[in-house]
Amino acid sequence: MSTTEKEVNHNVRKGSFLEENSKSLLFIAAAIVVLIIIFFWYQNVYLKGRAEEASAKMFKSEQYIGVDSLANKAINGDSGYPGLEKIADEYNNTKSANLANLYLGGIYLRKGEYKKATEALGKYSSTGSPVADPLALGMLGDAYSELKDYKQAITFYKKAVDKASNKFTTPMFLKKLGLVYETQKNFKSAREAYTKIKTQYPASQEAAMIDEYIARTDAQIN
Repeated sequence: MSTTEKEVNHNVRKGSFLEENSKSLLFIAAAIVVLIIIFFWYQNVYLKGRAEEASAKMFKSEQYIGVDSLANKAINGDSGYPGLEKIADEYNNTKSANLANLYLGGIYLRKGEYKKATEALGKYSSTGSPVADPLALGMLGDAYSELKDYKQAITFYKKAVDKASNKFTTPMFLKKLGLVYETQKNFKSAREAYTKIKTQYPASQEAAMIDEYIARTDAQIN
């Protein structure tokens, strides 16, 4: 076949493809436009409306959170107001649902329901908060520590320490990390955690008696 014949056949095939698939290409283009419209509606109308609705319904539950005797009402709600569990489930993809999972984790820890605490806190997504994010990770460490899953406890305490450095949560979880290391007879790592409190957070509450913890680990190492 000559070069000219190849070019003719190529042009025929190319033209045939465009002609035969023009309707499909138009359909795809139209579908993309529709998907873009749906995406912007979902982000700016649907999610925004759900977020505002969830935030309004969170108000009553937040009043119950700090009171142990009202913990069940915070979780399950009362007449006219849904509880945190329902908000977390029905308003997922909203900030209120994310916060509800953090609240639920804290309440379940106080109630001694550690497995439920891990489930709720495991659904929490980082927000960039220098306090809430490490707190969620640290509370996961607490729950696993209570469940005697010390490997997981160490993992989450370390994540909490590394997530953000602040004088409130960081020394608190460093101390807890050290205590778990001690239960695992890893006194060198425990000493390192305690020493960080002494050197990096000397004004923290945890630093007040940290020399005793360091001395205790030194005795085990030496």
